[in-house]
Amino acid sequence: MTMNQAATLKEWKNYCETEKGVTAEDRTGHLPTPGIPKVLCFSSGKGGVGKTSIVTNLAMAVSKKGKNVLILDADLGLANVDVMLGITPKYSIQHVFSGEKTLSEIIVDGPGGIKLLPASSGIQELCHLDDSEKLFLLNEFDTLTHPIDIMFIDNAAGISDSVMYFNMASEERVVILTPEPTSITDAYALIKVLSQQYRVSEFSIIVNWSNSKKEAQNVFKQLTSVADRFLGFLSFNFLGYIPRDLCIPKSVRQQKAALELFPACRACQEFEKIAETVLSNFEKKNDGNIKFFWQNLLRL
Repeated sequence: MTMNQAATLKEWKNYCETEKGVTAEDRTGHLPTPGIPKVLCFSSGKGGVGKTSIVTNLAMAVSKKGKNVLILDADLGLANVDVMLGITPKYSIQHVFSGEKTLSEIIVDGPGGIKLLPASSGIQELCHLDDSEKLFLLNEFDTLTHPIDIMFIDNAAGISDSVMYFNMASEERVVILTPEPTSITDAYALIKVLSQQYRVSEFSIIVNWSNSKKEAQNVFKQLTSVADRFLGFLSFNFLGYIPRDLCIPKSVRQQKAALELFPACRACQEFEKIAETVLSNFEKKNDGNIKFFWQNLLRL
């Protein structure tokens, strides 16, 4: 039985168990080539900071600039990327594990050319895979037919195991917060856990729902000053801010991305700027691709 004939997870596990001394690269046929795609994980210390709205609109902004973007909805408790975009996926990553569908078959089209991988209810299983199951999933990504340049992970809020799991596997960790004191405190708690327990030293920051750029920069300075004092040397990158703008709640109510309904609004202009920064940062890096992401998952 060859690797490509292992259509279901059960068959794949049986195949791995019978093939002694076979490496991960051998079992998956070949690992993905460098350059596709880059991976950013978006997290927040608390819920309600507009993380999913930022992920969906930023994905559209990057897509408008000619990149193929895939969103992995990794929020087990409050998975709502599909709701925010007004789409109803029939399948999730659970159907891949059961062998009913391939990874390519569960990916759905979103607005503006973006793609959505609806993991949601399968995230708990994804965080507790054994080696053969991880290799099976790695093979699925290796045979993905959709061209992807960048993957955005819409992570859960807080500091749960699944939040740490996806942050540790990603190339870049983006922490989203608002000017509210509780949001700043919880964002610091997330950064503290990632830095002290998992040795993460680089973070990108987006301040949402800010009254002005100056206020957002002050929030960034407040967060980084406390981190420098109590957590030692860490590297922080201010990706940008999203201003208070009624176009955001209006678009949420209509289950559309703000960039789709109100492309000229202030918030959407900032999404465009952040998208440019994200793409500019990627031009400077060449080691954070899907191979990097899934090999990290194998080690976790």
